[in-house]
Amino acid sequence: MSARCISRPGLAVHRGAVRPVTRALPEEVPVALVFDGSTQAVMMATPDDIADFAYGFALSEGIISELSDVAEFETVTHARGIEARIWLRTERGSALKERQRSLMGPTGCGLCGIDSLEQALRPLPRLPAGGPRLGRAEVAQATDLLRAHQPLHDQTRAVHAAGFLRPGEGIVMAREDVGRHNALDKLIGAMVRQGLDPAEGAFVLTSRVSVDMVQKTVLARCPILIAVSAPTALALETAQAAGLTLAAFARGGGFDLYAAPERIVDGESHVA
Repeated sequence: MSARCISRPGLAVHRGAVRPVTRALPEEVPVALVFDGSTQAVMMATPDDIADFAYGFALSEGIISELSDVAEFETVTHARGIEARIWLRTERGSALKERQRSLMGPTGCGLCGIDSLEQALRPLPRLPAGGPRLGRAEVAQATDLLRAHQPLHDQTRAVHAAGFLRPGEGIVMAREDVGRHNALDKLIGAMVRQGLDPAEGAFVLTSRVSVDMVQKTVLARCPILIAVSAPTALALETAQAAGLTLAAFARGGGFDLYAAPERIVDGESHVA
């Protein structure tokens, strides 16, 4: 994983003084996510880890359920952006075509590949009651642990990150992107492609928790979500209904615990 940034000159103004500066700015390009020749979404993203992004998006949006659903993948770089092309196995391709036909219409709700309120608030599976247990101390320091895996943020102060915390091991994988959703999709794709099971730990985010971040986490079968900022009310309700442990405001040595608190214990972290 490389850190994509470009140096640009500017003027720093502070308390009336002006001086020239050169800042590292993150790259941002349109990435088209194309399935069987049809564009499902175009996202503004950091042009790194594109395969992870495409696979993670496909998994978290329910287009595929496992890696074997993908028959072929390639990236095509154009002057103005990148195409991530996935060809699906026959049965998955047929299901996607049926989904696209059902979404034909003049309006949209602003979520990728979704054109109805019913699709936006789709029902989620309930996560199994067991799973990993995280000690309170590890949850409290989770976002601090993630900081060591944010090279692009260190250069630019302008990108988000998503990391995977395995109990007792800290952050074992992370991805960055200008978009918080993209960072989580990249993490999910990277984990599945490298054989890491999301069910064995927690996702850690540098952002607030919206309902779509909860949806992506649950569909990835990750039982714990830790974020540096707040959840929305709908995100909390969705997490509670799905049995997802949700810890927010995880910074400064503390956190708020909102849903499924039984996975956070006063003791040592461990994988069940």
